[in-house]
Amino acid sequence: MSRKHPITHDYRLVPAAAAVWTTAVAGLFVSWQAAAIAGLAAGAVGLIAWRRAWWTRTCAIALLISGPLAAAWVGGHVLRAESHPLRLAANEGRTTTLTVELTTRPKGIRAAGFGGTQAGVENVVIRATANGAQLVLLAPADKWRDLLPGQKVTVKGTLAPPRGGDLASALLRVRGPPGDPQPPPVWQAWADELRGGLRQASTVLDDEEAGLLPALVVGDTEQMVPRIVEEFRTAGLSHLLAVSGANLAIVCGAVYLLTRRLGPRPAALAALAALVGFVVLAGPEPSVLRAAVMGAVALVGLVLGRQRSAVPSLATAVLVLVLHDPALGGDPGFALSVVATAALVLVAPRWARALKRRGVPNGLAEAIVVPMAASLATAPLVAGLSGQVSLVSVLANLVAGPVVAPATVLGVLAAAVAPLSPWAAEAITRVAGPAVTWLIQVGRQAASVPGAAVGWPAGWAGAIALAAVTVAVVLLLRFKKTRTLIVAVLVGGFVVLVPMRVVAPVWPPDGWKVVSCDVGQGDALVLATDTADTAVLVDTGPDPGAVDRCLKTLGIKKIPLVVLTHLHADHIGGLDAVLTGRAVGAVAVGPLKEPAWAWREVGQRARARNVRVVEPKAGERFTLPGLELEVLGPRRPPVAQDENTTVNDYSLVLKAHTRAGRVLLTGDVELAGQAALLGERDLNAEVLKVPHHGSRYSLPAFLKAVRPRVALVSVGTGNRYGHPSPHVLDVLRTGGALVLRTDKDGDLAVLPGNRIVRRRRDGLGQVVQRALPDSRRHARTRMGVVADELHGDAVAARRAQTRFRLLHLRNARRRHTRRHVPGDDHARAAADEGRDSGGGVRPHRAARVRRRPADRAGRVARLPLQRAQGGSPVAATDRGVARERGTGRPARRGRPAALPAHGLAQDGRDHLVSHRVQ
Repeated sequence: MSRKHPITHDYRLVPAAAAVWTTAVAGLFVSWQAAAIAGLAAGAVGLIAWRRAWWTRTCAIALLISGPLAAAWVGGHVLRAESHPLRLAANEGRTTTLTVELTTRPKGIRAAGFGGTQAGVENVVIRATANGAQLVLLAPADKWRDLLPGQKVTVKGTLAPPRGGDLASALLRVRGPPGDPQPPPVWQAWADELRGGLRQASTVLDDEEAGLLPALVVGDTEQMVPRIVEEFRTAGLSHLLAVSGANLAIVCGAVYLLTRRLGPRPAALAALAALVGFVVLAGPEPSVLRAAVMGAVALVGLVLGRQRSAVPSLATAVLVLVLHDPALGGDPGFALSVVATAALVLVAPRWARALKRRGVPNGLAEAIVVPMAASLATAPLVAGLSGQVSLVSVLANLVAGPVVAPATVLGVLAAAVAPLSPWAAEAITRVAGPAVTWLIQVGRQAASVPGAAVGWPAGWAGAIALAAVTVAVVLLLRFKKTRTLIVAVLVGGFVVLVPMRVVAPVWPPDGWKVVSCDVGQGDALVLATDTADTAVLVDTGPDPGAVDRCLKTLGIKKIPLVVLTHLHADHIGGLDAVLTGRAVGAVAVGPLKEPAWAWREVGQRARARNVRVVEPKAGERFTLPGLELEVLGPRRPPVAQDENTTVNDYSLVLKAHTRAGRVLLTGDVELAGQAALLGERDLNAEVLKVPHHGSRYSLPAFLKAVRPRVALVSVGTGNRYGHPSPHVLDVLRTGGALVLRTDKDGDLAVLPGNRIVRRRRDGLGQVVQRALPDSRRHARTRMGVVADELHGDAVAARRAQTRFRLLHLRNARRRHTRRHVPGDDHARAAADEGRDSGGGVRPHRAARVRRRPADRAGRVARLPLQRAQGGSPVAATDRGVARERGTGRPARRGRPAALPAHGLAQDGRDHLVSHRVQ
């Protein structure tokens, strides 16, 4: 039964907590002067409020004291960090050797694999203290990942300025292993043993469940499958992968409920012991300490039913934690914990009472409002951090919520008994297995919903914008006059958008035959068959989540053949996601089994799914309904080298015959591989998958032999390899190809009739266009971007020189006038008699000015262009380009002579553009 008079909350400490937090943010992100100004301003407001009795006496005094105290404390910490000698050395990039004490466990940085580099954790980030300063260590993972907080080690590395937003004085890039490591504290070693026991006990589950259970219990994400991380982020379940107040509330609440028959005091002591033990198990890191305080607040305020003390307890927690460690003021996890707890304390009870008044059962009402309130309150922060808004997070948390508590409690119990009885810990993890599997399926199904997450501006601007929108909607819903309008807009939006995105999605387009998936810096190309849900996949990209998303949006459930052109990480990284949940016939690989780690991984993944691995030879054909694959290369015997260039040149090269035309799939073949293909077979194709992400190691002769109408470049946004090369794109455009790239155009679909459909990654936009609508335009040589800029400069220089000559001729004509002979009425007769001055121009109208045959500006522009194009005669003379722009003489007709790039520096002739239809 609901209360007639809802409990009122005590907000007297809220202004003081907000003032301390604001002061910390100002100091961390601006300067220590900003922290001092913010704290003193808060103290001044408290003084005025006390004198004028704006608020209660306790509220005003708390603000009056906390403001100046925060100004001095936070400002002092920031000033000390900025003026420390290590900060000065970091600004100069010095190399140093220090003895540091670790304060956190190593946290792995996962890198996407590329080339021969395997995807995974290569470096770790560790926080430490040295000489009274806080440091951030960036160290190799294989030598530093087993260290524990409290250990002292000697490190050598290069100092660099920190990124800001915390109290670190410098970033130290460590080289080599830790020197002279001291033993960790006993309780840290004991906690590490418990965590290791949980990881070992979880191995009885499948790989995905075995990685998720330690992350769910103690935030240990070392064994997490990347696909699960991406799916949880899209579904809005990523908060489950970090230790939060919810974990502590679940554990302490379970202990309290089990021991409450002993009485309130023994139950409270048991819950407190469980709280301390969980902090030791998870580790005394700032995030764990923050979660402990937040969990204690939730336990006291919600479990014990003392809602009136929840707000003062939360404000006290903010005051104590921020004053103890001002760096928490800029920690995103701290902000998420505070905001989520505040929403559960202030908003959730009101919404639950409203649902109860409308007849919703008590348990169901709380289960609905808790995830809804937490998700809406934290949505602005999550959007600012991730750059996206999950539209399924509320529903996903509602469905996943009932199994989180059992899985967490069983995981903690397994960790506790693992040192005593490993087999008992394994039995407990088997019991927790179904709950963990349920969480994985909830995240996977939620992430697979079309439009599950939409893009949003990242950073402070995005967070503030979404917060403003949320507040405006909530306020408008409180008024009866605007409530109907807001509800109508929301319902109308769902009625219009949901059918368009789910029932009748705009992607994939009807009749697609080839799709180049946007998988980042990697390759993944899908070839359709005449069967609706069946296709051939060529390469799987570096990210399991990206290729899985692409195949799901295309509706692919059966893959007769997965072709791995070569064994580099950006082509095989998504194989496990492809093999999961789909019927795969075989995996085809090339003759070179390098790198060795990649070959072992492919074999293990295939054997685990009972999929055979085949090695097609050059000349073999694979025939499917509506699709035929022909293996063109490599034709050379394999050479046992694991160098990137060698592996690239031994890529499988295939030609696919589809309903949309011929498609040449080149893998990452470079100069030697492309040269080996020249002259072997007919390379002509309507669609070309540009080799090696459009790198500069491409032969113009090879691209000219293919003569594609559509060129697909699979490349990642802002990649550090310089892909694609502008010169390669110019060669393709010069040959008449429509060049499309996944980093700018998203997913690319090729349809019969040279139609192209482009789809952005967020799925909100679609563009349809036709490649080469005019056959005459395809036959004509066109200038690329670089060539057009170079020749534009040449034409401008030629025009300037021409104007200068004409001005010079006019001035010469004024200076050297012809002498007039009285009685001579004919200008030609006077000239024939030699009575002109000899220095000027003949005055008759038919006089012509002779220009120099070679133009310096044209030669300057022609040289780099011909170097980029090789032997291809695509460079135009200044007269030819001027004629294209409507000025100058027409170029001479005839087939241009091709010259090698190295001979252009000695050759002064102009090479004309041929406009003849081949």
